[in-house]
Amino acid sequence: MDATHEVFNQPTPLVDYNLFDINHPLRDALKFNAPQLELSALAHLGGVLGSAEMQGHARLANIHAPVLHTHDRFGRRIDEVEFHPSYHVLMKTAVGAGLHGAPWGSEGTGRDGGSPHVRRAAGFMLFTELEPSILCPISMSYAVTPALRGNAAICADWGPKLASLWYDPALKPWRDKPGLTMGMGMTEKQGGSDVRANTTRAARAGSDAWGERYELWGHKWFFSAPMCDAFLVLAQAPAGLSCFFLPRVLEDGSRNAIRIQRLKDKLGNKANASSEVEFHGASAWLVGEEGRGIPQILEMGTMTRLDCALGTSGLMRQALGLALDHASQRQAFGKPLLAQPLMKNVLADLALESEAATALAIRLARTFDRPQDAHERLMARLLTPVAKFWICKRGSHFAQEAMECLGGNGYVEEGGEGVMARIYREMPLNSIWEGAGNIMALDLLRGLRKGDAIAALAQELKPARGSDAALDRLADALPARIEAMATEAEARRLAQDVALAVQAALLVQTAPPAVAAAFCASRVAGDWGHAFGTLGAGTDFDSIIARARPR
Repeated sequence: MDATHEVFNQPTPLVDYNLFDINHPLRDALKFNAPQLELSALAHLGGVLGSAEMQGHARLANIHAPVLHTHDRFGRRIDEVEFHPSYHVLMKTAVGAGLHGAPWGSEGTGRDGGSPHVRRAAGFMLFTELEPSILCPISMSYAVTPALRGNAAICADWGPKLASLWYDPALKPWRDKPGLTMGMGMTEKQGGSDVRANTTRAARAGSDAWGERYELWGHKWFFSAPMCDAFLVLAQAPAGLSCFFLPRVLEDGSRNAIRIQRLKDKLGNKANASSEVEFHGASAWLVGEEGRGIPQILEMGTMTRLDCALGTSGLMRQALGLALDHASQRQAFGKPLLAQPLMKNVLADLALESEAATALAIRLARTFDRPQDAHERLMARLLTPVAKFWICKRGSHFAQEAMECLGGNGYVEEGGEGVMARIYREMPLNSIWEGAGNIMALDLLRGLRKGDAIAALAQELKPARGSDAALDRLADALPARIEAMATEAEARRLAQDVALAVQAALLVQTAPPAVAAAFCASRVAGDWGHAFGTLGAGTDFDSIIARARPR
């Protein structure tokens, strides 16, 4: 065939690079929040995750979606989900890197520089850049430990294997596995976020070494990662809504009576199986007290909300890296896109948003390394809903703008460009999962009633005082606004402004002056439009972009 043209002015793929080494905002956030943390393991992980081989596994795990098998070929009920082999490679890598329950095994040991949750948070963000879907069971396996402590016997048996660095996908009794994963199920058809409307019922069925045993009858409308080894679920017990431990396989090797009805056909998150299930007298054990199910399982929800903020921050970083790399190679109107003034404005603006998200998410992770510190406990209570609300709300808009930097190449589901499309489809999930925006804003209002929250917020902002006049004005105004909050209708605006104040204060302390000044001028002082790429003309675009470039 005769050649019709030469292919030129198309970027080379962004592969075989170290996600950690070039992530200056993340490295500076770690230096600030965990100065004793040894970074070699994260640097190694960053190299693995940036490889062409692992990018191939991420692609395959998404294009070959999980498949549900309700029965075997003989007609026996099996309720199994089959995954592509690349899914298991990704899971093995994430578990081996300690992104699941490993931090709980390091608490109080001095390992990870006394910051196991910060170390794990950084690794989780890096892995999200590669592939976010498989991190659903990883996140739940991390988050379950605080809630599972409500049943000491189960926690003693399962805790060490939830922190193990071994991944074993087989459906076997827990004793026969070197490592375990867990999920959770709260929402039902009729309730959604209003879990008090749940109708699944629990009937007492005896007691054993794990305590009070029940039979569960009912359903769950969203039951993610159904191949996990066990789940925490909510059901109506005689004393009210309660939390239960529900294993997939029973001690005798038989399958528990969990019937997977179908898998969800989702917008994104394709590599992860999300299911609808029914319970037909499934065996479950009480965790915590009867009637106290919501507070018990929300100890798990707090940690998964952290992961929503971390995950979106990681997706922002990857989208930014793809946009910057494309713009540095692509020529338009006689020079690289990266040299065009409008494109500089857009990319610098995205870089500010990404760095601020990273700073806030890692700061939140630090609170879980210091549970004995009263200030850190209060900040965990305030920053969890704030970070989850604001970072995740910004994600979808961010991904759309980053995709636009690639033009039509960003809108295709093929090759390296398909990563951007995958990010775009993934972004809304973290805002919805584990409590949507309104739930987070209301949770902030509840948090502000705990302890001396106003004083804690003032203490958090104090190190940045005097560095920026607009930030000082915002910090001065927040206490009065909190005291005068008269209606829930203002809660979203308050969550936004608390997030911006804390992000600005963190960047003043951790980022170069060009980044901090541009963030304060745009997000706090208001020298900004209603879309990315509307920074003021005096912004140091080149310095901000140089700091963010992936290679």
